[in-house]
Amino acid sequence: MLKKLIALAAAALLAAGSAQAVTTAELAFHHAPVHYQDTDSSDYPSDYITAFDYDGDRIMTNNWDNRGNGLWPATVYYSVVESCTHYFISYAFYHPRDWSDTIFDQEHENDLEGLIIAVRKDGTAYGTMEGMITVFHTDFFSYTPPGSPYTNGHETIDGKVSFEMHDGVNRMKTVQEAKGHGLKAWPYASDFNGAANQDGIIYYPTLGTPGVPTSGNDRHVNYRLVDMLAPGGMYSSALSDALQPAAQMLTFSTWGTFRGDKSGGCGSGLKTCSTNSANTPWGWDDGNDGASYRGEFGLDPAHLFSFYFGGTGNFSQKYISNPYLTGLRNSGFYSGHTPAGFPSQLDLNTLFGKLTNSCS
Repeated sequence: MLKKLIALAAAALLAAGSAQAVTTAELAFHHAPVHYQDTDSSDYPSDYITAFDYDGDRIMTNNWDNRGNGLWPATVYYSVVESCTHYFISYAFYHPRDWSDTIFDQEHENDLEGLIIAVRKDGTAYGTMEGMITVFHTDFFSYTPPGSPYTNGHETIDGKVSFEMHDGVNRMKTVQEAKGHGLKAWPYASDFNGAANQDGIIYYPTLGTPGVPTSGNDRHVNYRLVDMLAPGGMYSSALSDALQPAAQMLTFSTWGTFRGDKSGGCGSGLKTCSTNSANTPWGWDDGNDGASYRGEFGLDPAHLFSFYFGGTGNFSQKYISNPYLTGLRNSGFYSGHTPAGFPSQLDLNTLFGKLTNSCS
């Protein structure tokens, strides 16, 4: 019993110490990936990453139309959720178009795919990454870095995380395919690995001015990190729209799903165009992985990781900070009053019960 109490006290001290050491922005920047983006020469600019409001408004039904020539700052979104034992850091990559150059294929306006990592709070400033889950369209893929204790859980681990030294930080490497932008750990998503004879862009995080690709073959473009949970940002827009009548929603069609229409040439020629087809971390889902539910990337990442991986050791599912949940609670939502489209498998009051002020 005494050993257990000592272990719990040590865990609480580690959680408190690491939480005070760095800000969420510093934590997200330290772990931010070197990102390999495959491109297709028939429409390079549609493979450039940017902001969801890159055109100066949060109206999502004009983003296909306003894509222009792609001269916008490279942007990657992040969020940080903190449990008693881990940080869960999400990164999301936005494109105005999910497009195709193949006849009889389907396109849609807006595209957001990404990843989440579990970082153990081990007493160091930035903790230690233990696992990664990525979004590849409607499937999730899981990876572990060298030395991770994680084993197969309800899902089989799909590969290893690779790293690249950049400005003194050994950064994980991620990669997205061209056109459809499915994302995996590098080099699993596409045949772009950075070779000179391949089409693609390599993005690097910066605290300075973000860059713009010079072409579809730019090997160094700096991207800025933007907090999804910041006031007036992406998640704020979701909460705002969730309180509006459907006809007045600008950014989202339902909970976790961007609005998107067929204007501007989406589905032109012999292709088709689907509407309201792009999802966010609080709407991402793998439809065939069992008891992992839509939106857990943001709402309940500890459950997501405990489902995907075994060997997690001391692994708390209590949250010291989960702005996704507190945002919903502060907006007046609860189990009997949820946003339109909120996943039926998740009980909001149960999720609110995972928020804690103490890890003792």
